[in-house]
Parts: sequence; structure tokens; C-alpha cells
Amino acid sequence: MIVGDLLALDELHIEVAWATPDLLGREVTGVTSTDLQDPARYLRPGEVVLTGLVWWRPEDTRPAPRLATALRFANALRSAEAAALLAGEGTHGTVPPELAEACRRHGVPLLSVPSGTSFRAVTDRIYLRLWGDLQAGAEGRAGLPAEVRRTLTSMLGADAPLDGLLRRAVADLGVPDCSLLTGAGRVLASSADARPVPPRTPGRPRTPATVAAPARLPVPTLVPAPAPAPIQVGPPGTTPFDGWLLQPHTEPGPAAATMLHGLAELLAPLAERARATAAAQRQAGTRLLELLAAGADPEADHALSLAGLPPRLPLTPVAARFGSAAGSAAATAPGTATPPGPADPSGAWAAAALAEALHPTAAPFVAAPDGRGGAVALVALPEDAVAAALDLTLPRLDERAGPAGPRAQAGPGGPAAGVGPTVPPTAADLRPALVQARYALDARPPGAVGRWASTASLADLLRGIPPEVTAAFHQRLLAPLVDHDRHNTVSLVATLDAFLRHNASWSRTAEALHVHVNTVHYRVKRIEELTGRSLLRLDDRLDLRTALLCAPATLLRAPAAPEAPIAAKGRARRAG
Repeated sequence: MIVGDLLALDELHIEVAWATPDLLGREVTGVTSTDLQDPARYLRPGEVVLTGLVWWRPEDTRPAPRLATALRFANALRSAEAAALLAGEGTHGTVPPELAEACRRHGVPLLSVPSGTSFRAVTDRIYLRLWGDLQAGAEGRAGLPAEVRRTLTSMLGADAPLDGLLRRAVADLGVPDCSLLTGAGRVLASSADARPVPPRTPGRPRTPATVAAPARLPVPTLVPAPAPAPIQVGPPGTTPFDGWLLQPHTEPGPAAATMLHGLAELLAPLAERARATAAAQRQAGTRLLELLAAGADPEADHALSLAGLPPRLPLTPVAARFGSAAGSAAATAPGTATPPGPADPSGAWAAAALAEALHPTAAPFVAAPDGRGGAVALVALPEDAVAAALDLTLPRLDERAGPAGPRAQAGPGGPAAGVGPTVPPTAADLRPALVQARYALDARPPGAVGRWASTASLADLLRGIPPEVTAAFHQRLLAPLVDHDRHNTVSLVATLDAFLRHNASWSRTAEALHVHVNTVHYRVKRIEELTGRSLLRLDDRLDLRTALLCAPATLLRAPAAPEAPIAAKGRARRAG
């Protein structure tokens, strides 16, 4: 396939923005979608680069800086020996003239993709064409018998189910049953009903299994045989979740191993298409989020259809966080990739991780970076079903990623997610729902998936506020009480907490603190003097109760020992 073949795909409506006849004759080896300013390290020679031009900032009206930005991008493509650049017109309208000039200077053919053509459609058509080229020149390659290769390649070109393709390969080649897995261990297809033995994860030794034995005899310990080494399918992608693995269920012999490597080579274009499709979907999601944030509702509604979401089905927003450097060392198994680095500038790692967690739902979704080091998604499932799925998949994702995966990067709580309300698929409804999903993420209880529907109390609401804000609020209202408690054995903070918890009942507060009711009156008066608030006023009570909820739990301490009972205890109860 050559670059010029893209112009013959009538349904895509791709046009030339700048190119020469010899440049249109370049060979195409694959597709990569990106919106990084410098994507050179993620590109391979001969790839077509799809970009939605999210990196392009037209705010600077000066021609020189705009041209310099375009030249840096075009230079990255030239240095990576990219075959061509396909620029989407959905973000900025027509292709910027500065980009056309930059491509001319660096000799990169530039084609335009109209706003009505999704990048997924472009990716699929390119890989279908590459499969056809593969079939035409497939004889005598990689150890597969020619007839078997022709049969399997034909099935690939016809988009046959992967389970059927693997079963046919196992039957025709006489190799062990095998499965296709993602880099995170999710099963894409299998030639057998039994689940495969998962690939080895460095740093996670297998736990020996103990079997029953007669009494008084040593109990033997059986150590399971290690799983066969997986075979990488295609080159690794830009995240640990882009790579595919071919996992034999049992250890293959030398001849079978050669056949399986040939099968992995045959499946490589399929893995590359999946990687490019995922990148295109992330790009469509990024554009959708930008439009929602900008309040461009008509354009956002159109972007929803381009993102591949079903029309008219309600959507549930999800916000997730995996840490700023999530996955920095997760690429420890074959088929995984070295992530972009600690900053993850593209946000691809977080978006790919969230997509991996949502795939088992089998529901349509789009996931994209949120621009804050995390990711968001829109899922065509009700809120309850999405939350239940994430409760299952996030811990598995955390375990599969290994000791240097999301848990190490996101902190002791591991990967975290918040689920917003299910709303109609319109920009006006999705915008506030996304805000609520992000708040549910920040307000989630430890170890749980946050749900906006569970935000039903003041304590729930406060969990979503940044700790710097709650700490400052606590300090502003309760600092005099905290300072008093540092220098006295009597805790006014604990007294205030008990008084408000017992609905301002003098007698019940006295019972809880084991003091006379007059002592409670004295302490409350002292609290009012130090804080400048009246506990007779509802607004002041609410403010102080909120400040208590913002305080570290260690400050809500009881007195060191109960105070001695007093003779007037009965009268104190009646006075309350």
C-alpha cells in the first residue's frame, strides 16, 4: 500500500493538502494516532500519522511562532521517517497553512481528513488494505505452511472472530492451545474453553499449593509448573496496555514454538490496528472533552457520534486516577511498552488503563486523558452496572500490573475511580455529570469506587474538597480551641464534638463526658468566647460542625480519664 491509495478510498473523502507525486508513492506500514507535539519516539518508519491537531494553538496571531510550532511537529515526523501526515479538520476547520508550509519544507506529504470522517474508520480501512497486501506476498514466511498461511490470512481479511481463527490455527498447525491477551492479561480470544495460565509477572512469586497427606507424614508441597513464556504479537505500543501477547497453554516443543512465532507474526497487523484504533478513540474523546469544557454544545453533540458512541443511549461518566507516573515500570512482560515517562504528557497511560478496566463490560465507551494526569470515560451502561464492573476490574488491573504498577504510583489506595450519574447523551447533560464524576472520585471512601449517588451527607460532600481547603477551614474556625487543648488537660474540641453530636443536649453531653452539666455549660461558654460563635445559632453550629469534620481525627480526643461523679448528677440530667 502507498500513500496515494488513501485518496482512492471514496467513503473517507481524504484530500491532498500538500504533496508531490513521488511522496504519494511512499510505502505505508501502519498507522499511529497522536496529538503529542513531538511524537518521534512513538513512530516507526513508514507509518501514517493521524492527528486531530489538538496540539496546534492558533491563539498566537503572529505567523513566525505558529510556523515554528508546525516546523517542530513536521521535523519529528521526518526524523521518524513517517510516510505521511493525515490532519483532521474537526478541531480547527481547514488544515492550517503553516502546517502545510512546514510539511513542504520537511518533505512530508500532508493529507486532510474532513470532520465527518472518524479516525477509527481511517485506521480500519488502512489495515484492511495492509492485510490484502500481506495475503498477496505471504508465501514462504515465518515457518508457517503456505496453505495454512493463506487460510488464516484470508480469515483475517474477512474479519473472522479471533476465537475461530485461533482454533483453526491450532487444528491446522498442531500446536498447543493458546490465547491472545492484552499486556494487562485480559483475554481477547482463546482456542480452548479453559482459561489460560496467566503470564508470569516479575516480583510476584507463585504461592505453593499444599495437598492432603496421611497423618504423621510430612505434607508434600507442590509448586505449579511455570507458565510458558508468552510471545509478543507485533511491536509494543505507547502504553503497557497496547501490546498483545500470544500465550500457549502448555509448553510447546521446538517445532511448535516456531509455528507459534509465525502465528504471532501473522496476527501482528491485527494488534497494530487495535493499537491505532485505541489511539484514535482516545483522540476523539480528547476532542469531545475540549468541546464540552468550552461549552460548544452543537460541536460536542457531533463529536459524540464521531467517538463511536451509540445514538440516543444514556451515558454514564467515569473519572479515574492512576498516578502521575503510573506504569513507569509496568512494562516488564513481553509485549508491553515503556510509558512516556514520569509526566505522561499525552495522558495515554491513564486513558488506556481506564479503557482496560471498562472493556469487560462489553458496552460501548470512549476514554480519554483528562488533562490532569488522570482519565475520564463515557460508558453506555447504567451507573450501577458501571460501578459494579469497576469494583471488579480495578483490583484485577492493579494486581496484574505488578508491584511497580498503578498501586505503587497512585498510593496505598491503588487505582481510583468515581462514577457520575447516568444522563441523556447530550452536551448539556454530560457537562455537569462529568463534574459530578470527578467529585465522586475525590470523595470516594478508601478502597472503594466513588459514586455520586452515594454523596448523601455533609461528610460525603467534604471528602471531595481538596485537603488543603478543609485544613485551612478547620484552622480558621478551631485554631483557638486546638491551641487551648495543647496547654490543658481538658479538651474543648472533644467537648464541642460531643455537644454537637448529642444535638446540643446539655444532659446527654454531660453523660457522654462523665461531667456535671454545669461543667458543660462552662465549657460551651468558653468555646463561644474563643471561637466568636454562638452555639445557640443554627448557622454557627453548622459552621463548627463542618470544621470538626475537616479536622484530623486525632484532635477529637476524650479527656484522659473520666471526671469524678458528682452529687448533683441527677439534677444535672433534669437541667439538660
